[in-house]
Amino acid sequence: MKKHLVICGIDEAGRGPWAGPVCAAAVILDPDQPIEGLNDSKKLTEKRRQALEVLIREKAARFAIGWASPEEIDALNIRRANHLAMQRAFEGLGLVPDQALIDGNDAPELACDAIAIIGGDGIEPCISAASILAKTARDAEMERLDSVHPGYGFAKHKGYGVKAHAEALQRLGPCAIHRRSFKPVRLALTTSGNASG
Repeated sequence: MKKHLVICGIDEAGRGPWAGPVCAAAVILDPDQPIEGLNDSKKLTEKRRQALEVLIREKAARFAIGWASPEEIDALNIRRANHLAMQRAFEGLGLVPDQALIDGNDAPELACDAIAIIGGDGIEPCISAASILAKTARDAEMERLDSVHPGYGFAKHKGYGVKAHAEALQRLGPCAIHRRSFKPVRLALTTSGNASG
């Protein structure tokens, strides 16, 4: 009898924002409990993502979330911090799968065979599931951080570089969760002269 390969999907959310952590998720789906409608989290409505998040948490064989903080992003650079978040999610699974499928073109060092797949979050269900968990977890964390650091609109734009965020950055200066290695934040530090904690 052929052994069933244990495959985990890994994806991240929050590579591009000017503020907040980067979040990664690792998911091993249960072949006996398929989940309909999995897709790249960016192609789903917020309502659909949240509904699928519940199903993934109920039906997946295993899942884990990993984070890298804004301080780690600044110290390591976003690529390495992204890998760190993915490694933490992978380790959180509590077992070593036979293979890890990672969205994108850049796989982190893992304790198993790791394959990067460009556009993987749209074609591999386990990566789609990871993309949904990473996105919903990070969105929830940015909504929480909005109440800790009011005035920037984190609950709305989740730290991405939209016009309202740029204006708040100029007005208030960077706060504790801004990524100081990112150019717009670095420029705001020199021009606003007001770095709030």
